Amino acid sequence: MTRFKKIVAVDETLLNEEALQQLQKLGEEVVVYHDFPQDEHIVTERIGDADCLLVSFRTLIRKSVLDACRNIQYIGMCCTLYNPESCNVDVIEAQRRGITVLGVKDYGDEGVVEYVISELVRLLHGFGGIRWRKESTELTRRKIGIIGMGKTGRMVADALKFFGAEVSYFSRHRKADADNAGFVYMPLDELLDKNEIICTCIPRNNYLLGKREFSILGNNKIVVNTSVGPTFDVAAMKDWLNESPDNYYLCDATGMGNVYEELKSCSNLLYTPYISGKSIQSVERLSQKALANIESYLTASANNK
Repeated sequence: MTRFKKIVAVDETLLNEEALQQLQKLGEEVVVYHDFPQDEHIVTERIGDADCLLVSFRTLIRKSVLDACRNIQYIGMCCTLYNPESCNVDVIEAQRRGITVLGVKDYGDEGVVEYVISELVRLLHGFGGIRWRKESTELTRRKIGIIGMGKTGRMVADALKFFGAEVSYFSRHRKADADNAGFVYMPLDELLDKNEIICTCIPRNNYLLGKREFSILGNNKIVVNTSVGPTFDVAAMKDWLNESPDNYYLCDATGMGNVYEELKSCSNLLYTPYISGKSIQSVERLSQKALANIESYLTASANNK
C-alpha cells in the first residue's frame, strides 16, 4: 500500500491508541497533537509540509491555511461531514484544489441519545434536584418535537417513542420512513407551538431559533440541543430563559460551543460539561472509520498510478 510522506493530526482528534499505532504504518512520518491550536499561525505551523491532515470538528481549516500548506493531498475529518457549508474545513476550496476530504458518520449517536433521555428524565422527575413542573412526570404522552430528522434525530425520536412520548418533527424535507414510523411532520412554527419539549438535531452553523421562534415556543418549555454549537440566536435564547424560570435549556459541551460565558448567568441553563458522544465505544467507532477512510484513499491512489 502507498504511504503518506507525512501525517499530521493537528488537534485532539480522539483517535484511540490502537488507531494511532496503525497510523505509523500509513505514513513515513506521523505527528500527533492532543490539544487545540489557538490561532491560525499555530495551525499552519503544525501542518507544515504534511500531505495528510487529520482534524477534529473544532479547528478551522480555511482557504488561508490551504494556501500556506500546499502539500496537503488528503484531509481526514475525524467528525461528521454533514455538508460543506456547515464544516470547519473549507471543503469546497479543498476539492477545487484536488484535495480529497472525507469525514466519518454514525459514531457518537448512541451516547447522544442516552444523554437526551437521561437529562430529560432527570428534569421531568426532579432526580437531580431540579424539577420542570410541580409534580413529577414521565416522558409518556409528553409532546416532543424534533428539529432535524437525520441519523441522530431519528434515533432520538425512536428512543422517545419507546418511552411513550408523542413525537413530531420538522426537517428541510419530509422523511417517508419517519412518516411511516408514525412520526408526524409539522412546519417549524407549528412544531414550536404545539410541543412542550424541542430537541434540535441539525448540522452546525444552522440557526433556526431567533426571537420570533422563541415567542412562538412560549414559556414552560424545554429546549435540548444535540448539535455542534448553538442552533439559535444567543441573545434570544438568553431572553427566553430569563423570561420564565420554567423554561430550560439542556446541552452538553458539544452543544454549548463557545457561548457558555453568555449563558452561564441563567439559572435554568442545565449544562453538562462533557461530550455525550465521547464514550469508549464511540471513540472506537470513530477511530476505525477514520482509518478506513485513509486506507481507502491510499488504495485508490495506488490503483490510479
